[in-house]
Amino acid sequence: MATEPPLPPFAAIVVAAGKGLRVGGETPKQFRTWRGKALIRHSVEALQAAGAHPLVIVIAADARADAEAALAGIADVTFVTGGATRQDSVRCGLEALVAAAPARVLIHDAARPDLPRAVVAGLIEALTAQDGAIPTLPVVDSLALAGADGLMTGKAEREALRRVQTPQAFRFSAILAAHRAWAGPTTAGDDAQVLLASSGSVALVDGDERLKKITFAEDFVDSTAAPAFRIGQGYDVHRLETGEELWLCGVQIPHDKGLSGHSDADVALHAITDAVLGAIGAGDIGTHFPPSDPQWRGARSAQFLAHAVALAAAEGYAVGNVDLTLICEAPKIGPHRPAMRSSVASIMGVSEAAVSIKATTTERLGFTGRGEGIAAQAIVLVTQTV
Repeated sequence: MATEPPLPPFAAIVVAAGKGLRVGGETPKQFRTWRGKALIRHSVEALQAAGAHPLVIVIAADARADAEAALAGIADVTFVTGGATRQDSVRCGLEALVAAAPARVLIHDAARPDLPRAVVAGLIEALTAQDGAIPTLPVVDSLALAGADGLMTGKAEREALRRVQTPQAFRFSAILAAHRAWAGPTTAGDDAQVLLASSGSVALVDGDERLKKITFAEDFVDSTAAPAFRIGQGYDVHRLETGEELWLCGVQIPHDKGLSGHSDADVALHAITDAVLGAIGAGDIGTHFPPSDPQWRGARSAQFLAHAVALAAAEGYAVGNVDLTLICEAPKIGPHRPAMRSSVASIMGVSEAAVSIKATTTERLGFTGRGEGIAAQAIVLVTQTV
């Protein structure tokens, strides 16, 4: 895939000082999780990916801890305390950029997380001829004029109307001067209105339906969007020895040899456990149940897998499906597959339809081909639940 050419340099301000009261709850909506991460993080990552620098985040005076947690690991952002209104907050963000004196600045609402690069590119291109540029969409519904009594008083013509989105782009010197000179109402409708009041020119560029503003609680449960998911992979090997029990997928299998290990050596459950832990970035089975710890000697591996599934749930993920492959010459897995699927499904809290168990050999090659051990490989998908 060809690399997209860099955009002309621009700074950005993400306005995140609001309370988001219409969403409900105690946490401001910009710091709530949407599709796997904080709402504001989507916007910041998209702007940085497009080349925004410097990048200022305007937050409420008491929101520093929430903002830092939401943007943990993201470098080159500056936090600025906002004002009593959105317009005050934008002005605070602009003043914070004075020393950098960028040629262009994008001002974006934190509540619009899905920001296509093409919109950013169109806005910046429009600034070559105009002082400002805003993304807009046509009005597709019929419009009615409403009276104070709740009755329709007439029809509004939609042809000249547009729905306005963010980010809005400006020549920095023009929008800074406009905000400093603003003498209108306490709260301007948006930053383009502020620029127009100072006789600036504002171009209308194509917006994108994906730039929807997250406003209400139901917006956090978007039935049309694919849920966030993660995939983990696990692999394990145990030696076959005489005198040991053979446990696979939590089921005891009759065989002349069993698997040797610190616990019950259930190689299948160990691989699945590692896959779940890998999907949520929580290390491996040895991190949580070290073989050096005597309390796990002879332990049933079902508790290891149950622990991993519980950790995933605590992180907001549920198991979607598991695909396990056992690699061995013996025993034959087919006769035990139904019991093994049922066992894994029960431990993981999923339906048997979500559990696939396969077996293969290495054509008598290697340690599994010589009957010295059994290997297992698992892939697990987990999906976001909150």
